[in-house]
Amino acid sequence: MTAALNNTITLPITKRFNFTGSAGKILQHEQARAHALRTRGVALATGTAPPLTPHSDVGNIPIGNALATYNAFVNIGTPPTGSYVLIVDSGSANTWVGADKAFVHTSTTRELPNAMSVVYGNGAWMSGTEYEDNVALGSGVTVPGQYFGVASLAYDFEGFDGVLGLGPADLTIGTLDPDRTSLILTVTDNLYFQDIITSYMLSICFEPPIFGPVINGELTFGGTDSTKYVGDIFYGPITTTSPSSKYFGVDQAVWYGEHMLLFNSPGIFDTGTSLILLATDALRSYVSLVGAVYDEATTLYRITPDVYEDLQSLFFIINGVEFEIIPNAQIWPRALNTIIGGSNEFVYLIVGDLGTNSGSGMDIVLGMMFVERWYTVFNLETNQVGLAATPFTTALTN
Repeated sequence: MTAALNNTITLPITKRFNFTGSAGKILQHEQARAHALRTRGVALATGTAPPLTPHSDVGNIPIGNALATYNAFVNIGTPPTGSYVLIVDSGSANTWVGADKAFVHTSTTRELPNAMSVVYGNGAWMSGTEYEDNVALGSGVTVPGQYFGVASLAYDFEGFDGVLGLGPADLTIGTLDPDRTSLILTVTDNLYFQDIITSYMLSICFEPPIFGPVINGELTFGGTDSTKYVGDIFYGPITTTSPSSKYFGVDQAVWYGEHMLLFNSPGIFDTGTSLILLATDALRSYVSLVGAVYDEATTLYRITPDVYEDLQSLFFIINGVEFEIIPNAQIWPRALNTIIGGSNEFVYLIVGDLGTNSGSGMDIVLGMMFVERWYTVFNLETNQVGLAATPFTTALTN
């Protein structure tokens, strides 16, 4: 068991539902992002720099089509000139602002000689300039000398000022020009290397709300928050299988009830993904066992209320430990069926098709609907991912 540390830094995060752009495009958005994550991981593993401009191969689905987004408020500069609303993303590592609200220079702002461009694969992208400044997080803590981007162009980040990239710093390689080979230290990196935190860790706590926006989670830099989980934290090593190894990825087996869907398969944790995505062959087995049918209106799989009564748990086995997703956690909140174009006559599953068969090196994407049920710890010092139960692991909120 890992106890909470005294010198941690917490940053509240808010869930915002998409009530306008998600209907009929959910799976398209999720698969486009998964494709981009896989493509970027392969490029990093093979030494091929990711593209600096939007590329037709990564689709054209705006970020506004995401089911829901988690965001944090961050201040920049001395003195700070106001909060920037940033999307919390563990599947990328660049932090940047300027998409919605213009960045305001302060006495500590320093422009750097590199251009920065990031492509997110769901159609969203930014292009701008790299800067250095002081970044203020929650608890009154400031990160001196943080490198970040300021967008001169950004596609479809309406309502958001940018992204707080929390993934491994290697994901920033290839996003600068002309310095194509250097990485950019993340906020977590700088907190640790500047001795602001003593443990090289980032923990995430989400809670599944019914409506938003509402503050319903927190990021903890430098340790864990023991008030947010119960029992032990169980760890699994980062996988060595590419491209999942470039992210917060672990090897895992997946079972539906007593039926194995995947064995020793690499998968990643991604807060930029909403659903739980399984490789196509595994998803077909799941759908057959459940008795679900594809719903054209929502692009999710649906079942009847009677079939829901017989739904069994999903089990993700990581390093020998079972992590259960109960039947209630496998469904979209029924009170919100209409905002995704659904009907109140059906129950919609949040387990979807990854878009590729198993064996691609990324067979599972555990999106925020998984993380809402399990306290998640990224230990960058030991290269492990940890999970612990929360009061919401078995909650019947949906």
